[in-house]
Amino acid sequence: MAYSLFISDLHLDPVRPEHLAALEVLLDKHTGKTDALYVLGDLFEAWIGDDDDTPFNQQAIAAFRRFADSGSKLYFMHGNRDFLLGQDFAAACGGTLLDEGTVVDLYGTPTLLMHGDSLCTLDTEYQQFRAMARSPQWQQGMLTQPLEQRRMIAQGMRMQSQGKNANKAENIMDVTPEEVVREMTDAGVQHLIHGHTHRPNVHDVDLPGGTGKRWVLGDWGALGWQIVADSELGLRLESFAIS
Repeated sequence: MAYSLFISDLHLDPVRPEHLAALEVLLDKHTGKTDALYVLGDLFEAWIGDDDDTPFNQQAIAAFRRFADSGSKLYFMHGNRDFLLGQDFAAACGGTLLDEGTVVDLYGTPTLLMHGDSLCTLDTEYQQFRAMARSPQWQQGMLTQPLEQRRMIAQGMRMQSQGKNANKAENIMDVTPEEVVREMTDAGVQHLIHGHTHRPNVHDVDLPGGTGKRWVLGDWGALGWQIVADSELGLRLESFAIS
């Protein structure tokens, strides 16, 4: 049976080696079996450039490469933590970078793929940062800094983000329903898959042409999350234990 997998928000970090181990298990399990794996952002807790060749990063790249060399397609999308992932990383893994808002045909079901942060339009402060951090000029300026300097900047940005998020209202941290409807309508789809909010669930969406579905991936903690799309059962959201 043909099937594809979707994951996001692993937030891989050397301080949490169990998440990388769980990723390796998942990749080994599906190597040579699944049509494609889509990683929808925040694969890493922070990615400071494709030249950051630490052993931890090289271990992750090697795991993806083994998977891709088996014949399965591999796709990556930028998140709000790893927006500096580049073509060199994707090529080393044997994968392809996808633009935010890509539509794919999942066995007859057109589906919109996003990381999800652009849907949180009520968080105007974050949206301003997002616009800046996604600009080529800002990214080029960041990547010209020495690696150690970039590590310090990334650590400072994480601490600042955690402090700000702790004081934000719950609705600000979630997607804006009207933005979801707009994106799905503009894309002409009835299914949307995204991550970012760390609120795994399946939501009905009232669209002009009927009821759609918003599939939300969870972040990896004590549980890992995946969405499976196959040619017989359609889409389903699943969790699994991470030891």
